[in-house]
Amino acid sequence: MICQEKLFLLASGSTMLESVSAAVGETLFGNNAKPAIKNEEPKNEEPKNEEPKTMNSRIIPKSPRWGYVFVMIAALLWAVSGSSAKFLFHQGISPFQLVQLRITIAAVFLFIWLLIKNRSLLRIGKEDWLYFMILGVCGMAAVQFTYLFAISKIQVAAAILLQYMAPIFIALFSVIFVREKLQVNTAAAIIMATFGCWLVVGAYNLDMLSMNKAGILSGIASALSFAWYSVHGEYGMRKYNPWTVLFYAVFFAAVVWNILHPPLEAFLHSHTLVEWWWIFYIAVFGTVLPFGLYLEGINLIRATRSSITGTLEPITAGLIAYIFLNETMEPLQLAGGVIVIFAIVLLQLKQEFDDKAPALMRIRQNQKQKGMHHD
Repeated sequence: MICQEKLFLLASGSTMLESVSAAVGETLFGNNAKPAIKNEEPKNEEPKNEEPKTMNSRIIPKSPRWGYVFVMIAALLWAVSGSSAKFLFHQGISPFQLVQLRITIAAVFLFIWLLIKNRSLLRIGKEDWLYFMILGVCGMAAVQFTYLFAISKIQVAAAILLQYMAPIFIALFSVIFVREKLQVNTAAAIIMATFGCWLVVGAYNLDMLSMNKAGILSGIASALSFAWYSVHGEYGMRKYNPWTVLFYAVFFAAVVWNILHPPLEAFLHSHTLVEWWWIFYIAVFGTVLPFGLYLEGINLIRATRSSITGTLEPITAGLIAYIFLNETMEPLQLAGGVIVIFAIVLLQLKQEFDDKAPALMRIRQNQKQKGMHHD
């Protein structure tokens, strides 16, 4: 069992990471960001009825490389939250309770944040309510429970390995249903990242067949639900800002988990200050920030590349354990980390925007609407 002192040391070690994430969040929501796209309005022209920076007029970073940066930060935050969740399970909190705590706090926090920073991101069309309900229930709610249930039944390393089968499912979906051609470097990166992840978590020492069957099935379900969330989240971002998509996915996930589990039941139990800190940490720094940054990554580099980049999570988890918890990494685990990093580098050899990246599709849609308005 992870002791409280080590977890506090881990939290202090992640302070710098949280500061970086806060800075990224300020960049995403701030009002002083400068557009990186050309064809700007002449500087000497007086602004007339300037529109707020809503979901369709979203300013994007200069390079798709930012997409990889966002997902890498998300992977770092997820790495810490996994061990934190295991600690809370040892304190007697059930997966059902933790999901309800995590997702409810995340929904409230994100709503207040968006209301203060940019309330236009809370607006959606009536025709899209059903889409967000399905995304929240079948995507976010399912991801939250299946992963937490898996790590409550089997080793964290095994649960992570099973969840990171998601890039394979995303690639298969893109090829079979969307009829997209899988690039050679992307296919190679998927194979390398999956194998590297297998080595990093020490799967060669894991006897999967002897593990809890419900935990294994839940781990596979977490991969499927995470893949579904990634693909359908990308679809929603063709019209909406990533943080709009995240909020409504989290909101409907919170609604469903307060129906499946007695409403707010998890909040009625007494918890220590240490437990409440880790609950809050998992809700904000293990849910809001990483899932938001992950969607920002999909916004720029799409679901397949983002999910492959996300396989950095087990590497960072291992490094955190090595630095703060004095755990060791075997040579094969280190080799797996190198393989995953090489796979991510392979993805970045071509840096141009994907023509179907949600960020570009929203810009084209916005320009088309403006053209129709002027006509």
